Amino acid sequence: MMRFPKCTIASVLVVVIAIAASAAFAPRAVAWFNYASEAGKAAAAREQLDRAIDFSQAFQHVVKAVRPSVVNINSTKRIAPAERGQRRRDMQVPEEFRRFFGEDLDRFFENPSPRGGIVQQGLGSGVIVSKDGYVLTNNHVIAGADEVTVKLVDGRTFVGKTVGTDAHTEVAVLKIEASGLIPAEFADSDAIEVGEWVLAVGNPFGLDQTVTAGIVSAKGRSGVGITRFEDFIQTDAAINPGNSGGPLVNLEGKVVGINTAIATRTGGYMGVGFTIPSNIAKYVMDGVIKNGKVDRGWLGAAVQNMSDDLAKSFEFTGTHGVLVGDVVPGSPAAKGGLEVGDIIVKFNGKAMDSRDQLVSNIASTSPGSKVELEVVRSGQRRTLRVELGRRDDEVAERPAAAPAAAESSSELGMAVQPLTPEYARQLGIAEDQQGVLVTAVEPGSVAERGGVARGDVVVSIGRRPIANMDDYRQAIEKADLKAGIRMQMRSQGARRFVFLKGN
Repeated sequence: MMRFPKCTIASVLVVVIAIAASAAFAPRAVAWFNYASEAGKAAAAREQLDRAIDFSQAFQHVVKAVRPSVVNINSTKRIAPAERGQRRRDMQVPEEFRRFFGEDLDRFFENPSPRGGIVQQGLGSGVIVSKDGYVLTNNHVIAGADEVTVKLVDGRTFVGKTVGTDAHTEVAVLKIEASGLIPAEFADSDAIEVGEWVLAVGNPFGLDQTVTAGIVSAKGRSGVGITRFEDFIQTDAAINPGNSGGPLVNLEGKVVGINTAIATRTGGYMGVGFTIPSNIAKYVMDGVIKNGKVDRGWLGAAVQNMSDDLAKSFEFTGTHGVLVGDVVPGSPAAKGGLEVGDIIVKFNGKAMDSRDQLVSNIASTSPGSKVELEVVRSGQRRTLRVELGRRDDEVAERPAAAPAAAESSSELGMAVQPLTPEYARQLGIAEDQQGVLVTAVEPGSVAERGGVARGDVVVSIGRRPIANMDDYRQAIEKADLKAGIRMQMRSQGARRFVFLKGN
């Protein structure tokens, strides 16, 4: 029989007892450690909640700072009874704003008059911008109004006098006779970033001093079809009928834009709102107050949006930037060294993504200002310094000629003929202008899809100038439609590029 030392037996007993004790204590120990871990997480969460509370309080501080500067605006216009069978709103409300108000159009614009006429009402918002009573709002809020009233946050109501309006940007300026006003501060709208928090304050559906929050969704939005000069800030802060003319503010409580319109299928908020940048609104406002009008800068170049095909034809990467199709002789652009085929990528250091954005920025710069254009020419970047001229909006559009039958190309879907001095006079261009005249464009053709129009003059194909029909025929014969053909056209007195490509 094998015997074990007493010390060994004792050691085994100790180990057995320890294991038994551990087995009994382990669940409690694990639970204790888990609880301690949860307690640590809770403490960390409380710290985060403190930060969240601080963030919420930041919103509250912004609202308190800006509320005294936000006003409600009510405009009234009395019009004669509409003729039988004619819709009143068709006469009174611009098409581009019907989709903004949707089903609420009648509520915001028309009420029956006791005398059988119509009382047209507009409800909107505004923001006080000076201690002596200047108020900034939208043009469509007060356009054509016989009477405008402005209501402050404390309930006081004043008659608003229209100082001036600018339909090209949808900016309007009112004046009220009031004391103790608290004006809002402007922020630099060029400095705002996509993703930045913003708040919209206004009078949606007549609900006074409503505040909504969101972020900047995009910058430089153009082609929306609301105004002539578009460089909108897009936001998902809720904007509804009645918010028009109210401010969009950052977390410093400063105005970054004036709310103008929304993209909607229902007439209500769908997450896409458009705001006039504060820099543009302030420029227009200052011009209206000081001079009674807006003086706009003029470059003197016909510019157009880029496309993938046009970009490749100029060996340019991407479709950002704005293509120069023509330069007016003797214009600021010509004096500054801008050339046809240049691609403008920056204006005063600000990236340019579309024609409308560039035109809007030029128009919001004072005549005589010296600006910097960063351009790409033949693959090389260079900086041009240009002194802007004064824009003349009174230039009339030239009518297109109505030429006779001409030589046609079934492959392109367009017909051309020699450009005679007579046709040149009808087009309003120099009689010695060289090129061939487009007399017809087939619907759905390559030419139509590429942007060619009847009355255009083809002045170059690829890098080859076109002086006459022989030049045109030879250039077309050598061109490869499958690879694409770049043409330069003269349209309504200015040149532009088109790119034609077959399937």
